[in-house]
Amino acid sequence: MADSNAGSSAGGENPVQMLNAVRVIPPNDDPKWPLWRYVQKVAKTGGGKGGNAKIICRLCNRDITGSYSRVKTHLLKLGDGGVKPCPKVTIDVLIQLKSEQDKADASSNTPLNIPLPTDGNGGGRKRKASAIEASFDVDTRNKLDALIARMFYTAGLPFNLARNPWFRQAFMFAANSKLGGYVPPSYNKIRTSLLVQEKTQVERMLQPIKSTWSSKGVSIVSDGWSDPQRRPLLNFMAVTEDGPMFLRAINTEGEIKTKEYIFQRILETIDLIGAGNIVQVVTDNASNYRGAGLMVEQKYPHIFWTPCVVHTLNLALKSIGAARNEEDPEYEHCNWINEVSSDAQQIRNFIMNHSMRLSMFNEFSKLKLLSIAETRFASQIVMLKRFREIKDALTLLVVSPKWSDYRDDNQGRAQFVKDKVLSDLWWDKVKYILDFSEPIYSMIRAADTDKPCLHLIYEMWDSMIEKVKTIIYRHEGKEEYEHSPFYDIVDKILQSRWLKNNTPLHCLAHSLNPKYYTQAWLAEVEGREAPHVDEEISTERNKCFRRMFGDGPELHKIKQQFGNFSLFAAGFSSFDSIEDRTYLEPKIWWGIHGNSAPELQKLALKLLGQPSSSSCAERNWSTYGLIHSTARNRLNPGRAEDLVFVHQNLRLISRKSSEYSSGPTRFWDIGGDSHDIFGGGADFLQHAVLSLDEPELEAMLDDLQAE
Repeated sequence: MADSNAGSSAGGENPVQMLNAVRVIPPNDDPKWPLWRYVQKVAKTGGGKGGNAKIICRLCNRDITGSYSRVKTHLLKLGDGGVKPCPKVTIDVLIQLKSEQDKADASSNTPLNIPLPTDGNGGGRKRKASAIEASFDVDTRNKLDALIARMFYTAGLPFNLARNPWFRQAFMFAANSKLGGYVPPSYNKIRTSLLVQEKTQVERMLQPIKSTWSSKGVSIVSDGWSDPQRRPLLNFMAVTEDGPMFLRAINTEGEIKTKEYIFQRILETIDLIGAGNIVQVVTDNASNYRGAGLMVEQKYPHIFWTPCVVHTLNLALKSIGAARNEEDPEYEHCNWINEVSSDAQQIRNFIMNHSMRLSMFNEFSKLKLLSIAETRFASQIVMLKRFREIKDALTLLVVSPKWSDYRDDNQGRAQFVKDKVLSDLWWDKVKYILDFSEPIYSMIRAADTDKPCLHLIYEMWDSMIEKVKTIIYRHEGKEEYEHSPFYDIVDKILQSRWLKNNTPLHCLAHSLNPKYYTQAWLAEVEGREAPHVDEEISTERNKCFRRMFGDGPELHKIKQQFGNFSLFAAGFSSFDSIEDRTYLEPKIWWGIHGNSAPELQKLALKLLGQPSSSSCAERNWSTYGLIHSTARNRLNPGRAEDLVFVHQNLRLISRKSSEYSSGPTRFWDIGGDSHDIFGGGADFLQHAVLSLDEPELEAMLDDLQAE
């Protein structure tokens, strides 16, 4: 046996000679752990069957306590793990040791030689390949296809991964490059150094988007969540018209999320982006977020706190459909909505909770009974919309001869379901709920996307309330001047929520939409006023101007420019400028006709590209849940944040390419293998345009799966 001090006199030898001098092959040598040959196990430490031992390095004589991972850390100088690096390992020695370890990793990662379908079963004579097959090496291609397919099957990967552009690029690059002897990256490499490398590259690719922040303006969007280990996280995203960019997720474990704490985290994000680039901070309506938002406004008057309009509308729908006590004056007029929703939930549960009843339902319907999360926006409406679509299937189900065969476990509930499904009166109530809530639902759909819509919210809210009134009055057969107790309750809820949601920024953005000054738009609704005539809008707009430009000459200049714009005066009086207000998108119009008012043009181009909701932050938690799931709950928050950063921002970059909407990789990041795509998961809510439960989205997913 070589002496353990042999490494101390090997300073001038070449690395191979030095390692040969100290290498000792242990009796139980395993090729997967080659570095055991350069240390001496002195004694096992601790109890049980663990691999910890007291170890002496044969190169430097240093004592180590631990397992093979600590030997690797010591000899390969990995820099962590609580072990100091070996001082005798020079760069040349390190290269030699890493080579031995890499070879061991490569051999241990070789899969079991389980025959592929393309290998045949060994019986019969194999058909000779044709000249065309031989020229294209069809057998090798088929074998590679089989290996890729086996990877999908054994890892439980969703089939839509085959549309991932980087999955396709990886194999195409390997197939068209001379990479003889190439071995894929190891488990540790792909989760450490390659992840850091990819994050750095993604940050570099995001620079062109960041360079536009000063001209396009940025909205900070934030929301809270808890990971699979119940650690509270605070999410921050930077949103422009280009889409949402993930910035960071802060682990707030042990912190009380007061308004002061959230304020400090928002300030850090403002410093990261640059205060001059930020237009607004968008959060939900929780009191701590509201308080933090108001503190931001005090520190930076030009930055506005904007409550999420989708969250506000969802609260309005919940209030309209909430259960009432019998003593409540609103009980008679509104409680029936909650009763219908509860009936639908009972019908769904009765079918879904029994495998045979569910199987019978699936025979009559291609559409699925949705599993809607209670926290999803407009969840009751989504559920009732699906019920209306499967009405015929439910009717066929309850009149089927098999229905009575599977009702013995609860005959009373089965009869209840049958009575409701066959009741025309119940379906009339479902239709009425969907009818009067359709304007609210449509507004949620419009705002629950990543499209800029801040400048549309004020008008959308006004129009939505009028449409709700028209539908209710038509259903009740009332004239405009008559009183409707039900509408009064709905209107009171909507007006109350609007007062809490409306901000001066909504009014200013509304005022900068050229379309709202045209005769065509004003004539659409009787009594409609242009923004510069409306008293409330003008008051709030002037508040904005003062906060943004102070009291000096800049304020006078911006007011003069707005006056010219709103009155079709100097610089805005040409035929093309007036005509284009009706037909062009607001930002395009300002880009073409706003050069005579450069300060107002710059402001308009910022405001007309901002979102009105924090939906993208909530959708990002779906991405976080996809990555840091219960199956991967050992990920520490830092590594999970890096994965989300890479995942989310590569999607943002990918969606700016033409290949995203066409070709074999189109819509690669939506539509997995699950039927419950409308439950709030990352699959469909990440889509940039469609939201909630829409037939067109489901049809699109069916088309993608059929390809």
